[in-house]
Amino acid sequence: MPMSPNAPVRVLGVAGSLRAASYNRAALRFAQANVPEGLSIDIFDLGPVQLYNGDLEANPPQPVRDLWKAVADHHAILFVTPEYNFSMSSVTKNMVDWMSRDPAKPFLGKPCAIMGASAGATGTARAQYHLRQSMVLLDMHPVNKPEVFIGAAHTKFDKDGNLTDQGSKDFIGQLLVALRDWTRKIG
Repeated sequence: MPMSPNAPVRVLGVAGSLRAASYNRAALRFAQANVPEGLSIDIFDLGPVQLYNGDLEANPPQPVRDLWKAVADHHAILFVTPEYNFSMSSVTKNMVDWMSRDPAKPFLGKPCAIMGASAGATGTARAQYHLRQSMVLLDMHPVNKPEVFIGAAHTKFDKDGNLTDQGSKDFIGQLLVALRDWTRKIG
C-alpha cells in the first residue's frame, strides 16, 4: 500500500568507499545536507561490516546485525558507489551480500536509488548497472531516472570535499525528489 503523499521518507545512505577523502562519501554528505522537503538521510558507515563469510550467518557479527536493523528501519536506501574495475566496489558488494542473508528480508520490495562519483569520464555507470543487476535478485526497486554519474570527480569537488559542480548538484537534487516520490508511491 502506498504511503500518504506527504509522509516523511527516511532514507539509509551508504557510501561504497572507505577512504576518508572519498568523492562518494562527499557526494553522500552533500545529499544529506540538501534533502528535499519530506525526506531525511541517515548515513550508515560500512567500514565496520566485515567481509561476508557464510560460516557467520547463524551468528553474524554486531556490525552486520546493525546493518540489517538499519535497512529494516528505513523506507528506502541511497547507494553511493565508486566504480572499481568496471564494477561496484567490494564494499558495496559486501553490503549486498550481507543484506541477502538477513532472514527477515527487509530489503524485499524496498525502494532505492544509486549515484556515484569517479575520476573516469563515465562516472560510475558500469558499477551502477552491476548493482542494478543485484537488485533484481534482491527484489529491490530502484529509481530509474535521473541517473547520477559524476565523472571527472576530481574537477567537481574542492580540496575540502565540497561538491562545486552545479550540474551534479542539480542531478542529485532531482534524484532525491524522485526517490522521495517513488518511495511514497510504492510504500
